[in-house]
Amino acid sequence: MRVLSGTQPSGELHIGNYFGALRQYLALQEKHSEVLYFIADYHSMTSVRDAKLRTKLCRGVALDYLACGLDPKRAILYRQSDLPEVCELAWILSTVTPMGLLERCVSYKDKIEQGIAADHGLFAYPVLMAADILIFNAGLVPVGKDQKQHLEVTRDIAQRFNHAYDEVFVLPEPYILDDVAIVPGTDGRKMSKSYANTIPMFGAPGAIKKAVMEIVTDSTPVEGSKSTDTSLFQLWSLFATAEERREMFARAQAGGLGYGEVKKDLLARLMDYFASMRARREDWEKRPSDLEDVLRDGAKRARAVAAPILEKAREASGLGVSRETILR
Repeated sequence: MRVLSGTQPSGELHIGNYFGALRQYLALQEKHSEVLYFIADYHSMTSVRDAKLRTKLCRGVALDYLACGLDPKRAILYRQSDLPEVCELAWILSTVTPMGLLERCVSYKDKIEQGIAADHGLFAYPVLMAADILIFNAGLVPVGKDQKQHLEVTRDIAQRFNHAYDEVFVLPEPYILDDVAIVPGTDGRKMSKSYANTIPMFGAPGAIKKAVMEIVTDSTPVEGSKSTDTSLFQLWSLFATAEERREMFARAQAGGLGYGEVKKDLLARLMDYFASMRARREDWEKRPSDLEDVLRDGAKRARAVAAPILEKAREASGLGVSRETILR
């Protein structure tokens, strides 16, 4: 079964990305023979308008994937923009995509409410996302429950193309990650780059400490009983065993536990948890040419899968002649 997942390089990846998705995504390379991960730099163009920053962020995502355990011999890692076939397919799919379908997309409405400018790229985002998936006829796409609509839109677009022309595209199935953690940010909302409430995985130690110490708490004194249904205790729980959680929660509810103590323990656990990954990332960072080789090889392998599928879509819709004929 072919599996596909992508990450947008719109900011530094954080522990919410890791526990919420990345950890589960990477586990799939152990279960499936064909797994593709892409860095969605085309998608990032709706929010990042600095070319140098985009290049830096793309490199950062690649480093993070490798640091967290991606095996480039088993999985395919590539930059979205290294596959021009994706944009061609996006145009083909856009001609069978109803405006009403895009207008109903929740992600578009949410981003407008966040103050992001309403341009065509943001509006047509789901069509490009459909192209990302259908260019490989990916059977499984891992998503959280809140992202299921993206797959439903992709399936709808694929069905419309298949009905209009020919049965070219496989309808992808959502691979719902039941064990996905909803990671709270430092302000209590869901951890998100757009809320500026994140704790970076691989940031400078000082920056990580600052983020942890800024986790919002209430004014309950040390001796008072504390609710453990807060972002601080939820974040701490990510790094604790079930027995450790029981003990800590009992102390919190009994009184005598200060928030500062919990934050210091969280910081120590967080730094220890990511220590080996940080070391692996630093090693890759010293070898930029090797990193680029991984992405170049990934793009080559990805294009070998994508090209025949795009060719079928072109042929079905009567576009030009085959690539092989042109090259001859």
